[in-house]
Amino acid sequence: MPAESLTDLVEEDYNDHPNIIFTNMKTVCHLQFVVVLVLWMLLQPPRAFGWTMMSRGHEDASIRRLTRTRCWSASTNSHDLSEIMIPPHNDTSTSLDRDKYKLQGKLLKQVRQTCKDYQMLEDGDHIMVCVSGGKDSAVMLYLLRMLQEQLPIDFQLTAVHVNQHQPGYDGTPLVAWLDEMKVPYHIVSEDTYSIVIEKTPENKSYCTVCSRLRRGILYTKAMELGCNKIALGHHADDAMETLLLNMLHAGQVKGMPARYTSQRGSLAVLRPLMQSMEADIATYAKWQGFPILPCNLCSNQANLQRPQVKLLLNTLQELNPTAKQNLLRAMGDIRP
Repeated sequence: MPAESLTDLVEEDYNDHPNIIFTNMKTVCHLQFVVVLVLWMLLQPPRAFGWTMMSRGHEDASIRRLTRTRCWSASTNSHDLSEIMIPPHNDTSTSLDRDKYKLQGKLLKQVRQTCKDYQMLEDGDHIMVCVSGGKDSAVMLYLLRMLQEQLPIDFQLTAVHVNQHQPGYDGTPLVAWLDEMKVPYHIVSEDTYSIVIEKTPENKSYCTVCSRLRRGILYTKAMELGCNKIALGHHADDAMETLLLNMLHAGQVKGMPARYTSQRGSLAVLRPLMQSMEADIATYAKWQGFPILPCNLCSNQANLQRPQVKLLLNTLQELNPTAKQNLLRAMGDIRP
């Protein structure tokens, strides 16, 4: 078609429909306004419109809260555990403070995950926390106390310490710390030290007789207090050492369970620190200044098998920095 005909056609169409071009112009203006508005909104800070931005960690925490088992979802709590795991970033905080809060968050996350995986904490529980006076049980009690304040379930903690009448024993620092923690506690006085010395054969470990006597005392006290669960301070290194000891000296693949039921059948025995490494626990206990009571039985024996296995584990860790983590993971993934 000739160009003149095209021009004539456009002019003719405009004469017949004078509102078409005007309508199109209005549409273009509207589109321009919408584009400008969207760009302006994108350039504004999120909180200008009441939006909240969540980091990946917070988003994961929210998802985890929605997918908790029944023992976690009894109610809601305005205090999120992620808040106490984030180190304070301000001008007055030191590098040590930030490292301490970071380690606290790591340990707390491990304990929380272990408790969730094995349903250790449930509404209405009365848990007896066994406090030996060592670093492990002190850290365990401290972290469980934090979970008690933060989790949306109602459970009771009672700390129990056994005075075994060891020479030079002084439980004053421990008692003062328990008072400061504001946690109910009981001190049980039993002379197991003399029995252990008498019943243990020469060149044999005191730990076997000592642990059995102490465990019997704790079970009895738990039933007296009406507790339905007992929490022990064994950690990941203890579990790996036990596995290797059984494999090397007993020819058995036998480990240390995170949760089991006592032979009496009425008490659940818990190990909340089962995913936590001893080095992290020792560092955190030192930074927090927890009271540590020395043991005059274990420390006075030489050539024990467990320290030798501990040395073996540390050697493996030097050869492969992930050796302990891999071994711990393998303990939960036994395949035929």
